[in-house]
Amino acid sequence: MSILEILHQRGFIEQTTHQKELEDYINQGSATCYIGFDPTASSLHVGSLVPIMALAHFQRCGHKPIALVGGGTGLIGDPSGKTETRKLLTKEKIKENSAGLKKQLTKFIDFTNDKALLLNNEKWLTDLKYVDFLRDIGKHFSINRMIKAESYRSRLDSEDGLNFIEFNYMLLQAYDFLKLFESNNCKIQMGGSDQWGNIVAGIDLIRRIHQKNSFGITFPLLITSSGKKMGKTESGTVWLDPDKTSPYQYYQFWINTDDRDLKRFIALFTFLPMEEIEIIDSRADSQLNEAKAVLAYEAAKIAHGKQEADKAFFAASGIFGEKIISRSFFPSSCIPRKIKKTEDSLPTSLIEKEKFQEGLPVFKLFCIAGLTTSNGEAKRLIKQGGAYINGNRITDDQYIATTTDFKNNILLLRAGKKRYHKIIIARQPD
Repeated sequence: MSILEILHQRGFIEQTTHQKELEDYINQGSATCYIGFDPTASSLHVGSLVPIMALAHFQRCGHKPIALVGGGTGLIGDPSGKTETRKLLTKEKIKENSAGLKKQLTKFIDFTNDKALLLNNEKWLTDLKYVDFLRDIGKHFSINRMIKAESYRSRLDSEDGLNFIEFNYMLLQAYDFLKLFESNNCKIQMGGSDQWGNIVAGIDLIRRIHQKNSFGITFPLLITSSGKKMGKTESGTVWLDPDKTSPYQYYQFWINTDDRDLKRFIALFTFLPMEEIEIIDSRADSQLNEAKAVLAYEAAKIAHGKQEADKAFFAASGIFGEKIISRSFFPSSCIPRKIKKTEDSLPTSLIEKEKFQEGLPVFKLFCIAGLTTSNGEAKRLIKQGGAYINGNRITDDQYIATTTDFKNNILLLRAGKKRYHKIIIARQPD
């Protein structure tokens, strides 16, 4: 099965350019494709997974992916999909963020032995001479056509409008495609549906300068069945960086998948065979939770490794009860089929014993643990009956937690039904 058939079957593709020519190019053998990732934060998030997984599928089919970190374009900011001007970041912050993105991408794509390339457009963009760029590249762009692009048109109609620095973004992204075409024979650019105008601009630039074809593939904007943007939860963004979102929290995010999204998400966010995924349609509702465990485990294994996925699975089983997955259910998954209870993977904080001898207001404890974003939110959680200590509901927002609340030096906090945090008394130095 070709990579295009795989991507179509698994729900990745919204639009392609030159469908027949694209198929012919891919069928000739190893193709080179790229996706750009702007370093607007030090970590990618779950909303970035569709393009990352698409690159991984290309590689698994014998093609060569390029992950392009936007160290240069990130200094400007992409107006696509935004209703207001992005905050400009310093060069130092862009460099720091770029390093974080590289670390995460290596979890999904094998960059060893030239199997894939990890590049940064800072290399060719930051030293551009402006007048030369306008003469050589800018002359190929029509203002009339540019402002018809959805990314520009929506901003022109917004209150903030579109500033000149953002207006240049399309030229720079098209130039990226041209550079990769010239230096790496890269003929495919992929991106979200909001990147269609930028991708087409690059294809047109390559055709005008080299009189050769290149191609574009876009992915659908991923909205959950509940209408939320993928990767956003009540507690905030779900990051790929384990220091921002722990492997256990990451696992729990996927466990909480809506039943209506389950089949689609397993197809998009795991490498499990489609023939196993299709079986979900014939399974009883009672088995959907098992399928969610498989999704959560496989997603965590890809992003954080098997060891962390195992720990998250066993920790969840210890808290929510044993979840034994039949060996005939998703047989390609390496999810543990036997349960061993542990809570080692729970998000954990160490706090000095002296603070609990004096006593800590429980609302502050929930905020310190990151289960709420403010003391006020913690108090509301307690008053609404959603706060627990070691399984006991706390209803008094002025409750003082002391050492007597601990069991075996552990205080297990719970917010709502499924968000946990473990507090351990820090061991005193000898």
